[in-house]
Amino acid sequence: MLCLHLTLGEYMTIGEDVVVQLDRISGDRCKLMIEAPRELTILRGEVLERNGGKRPSCLAEGPRWHRREIPWNRSKAQALASMRALLEQMDGENAQSLRRQLDHIFPPAQVERATEISTG
Repeated sequence: MLCLHLTLGEYMTIGEDVVVQLDRISGDRCKLMIEAPRELTILRGEVLERNGGKRPSCLAEGPRWHRREIPWNRSKAQALASMRALLEQMDGENAQSLRRQLDHIFPPAQVERATEISTG
């Protein structure tokens, strides 16, 4: 089975008549846009199997690993900035430990990129 990695907006073609574009990613879901001739049946696997169809044997059993991402938005960015500002006012070992843990979970460079994307 061919495995492709697409970024937002990228697309792939299947033959001459089918175009699939990655439109959006949210958490552990993605939205695909599919342009295909009407004669071509397109079904989600869940619908196929519910209607008595067989699961294709070429499919993997499931994700090898699952990393659930926190949907990022302006309010989460503001809350994180407020927590960092409060930590700057605190001193002592506990504040330093908490700051390190916060930076490990939400690395400042990644947070800045996510904030730019969500507000852009």
